[in-house]
Amino acid sequence: MSNGSPENEKRKKAVFDKMSIRRQNHILKKGYDAWDPFEEPKDPIDMRKDKTRRTSQVLIREFLQSLPLDGYSNDFGRGAFDLCLGIVNKEDRYMGMYAFAVWHANLSKKEGFE
Repeated sequence: MSNGSPENEKRKKAVFDKMSIRRQNHILKKGYDAWDPFEEPKDPIDMRKDKTRRTSQVLIREFLQSLPLDGYSNDFGRGAFDLCLGIVNKEDRYMGMYAFAVWHANLSKKEGFE
């Protein structure tokens, strides 16, 4: 939010006055005082990284390259990419799938199926 100095208030009003009536009404509806036309943009979603500091694109490429060339179908790759995005974005549904897969792999190993 702007610091409220007279100079910033003048700039804010100038930006507001140059907007279309429709956009002005949108801002007024949400609250002119809370509106900050000089707010820094947020990080884009496609730049999100996981705890290894890799993007989803890097992760999925590394994963698929680690498989044998004939080791996966398009559906397999699509499923891996969906799970990758879900984990990077920390979506509950995908975190549950991941937790179950890890649990099941450990169970299988413990019971001698791997």
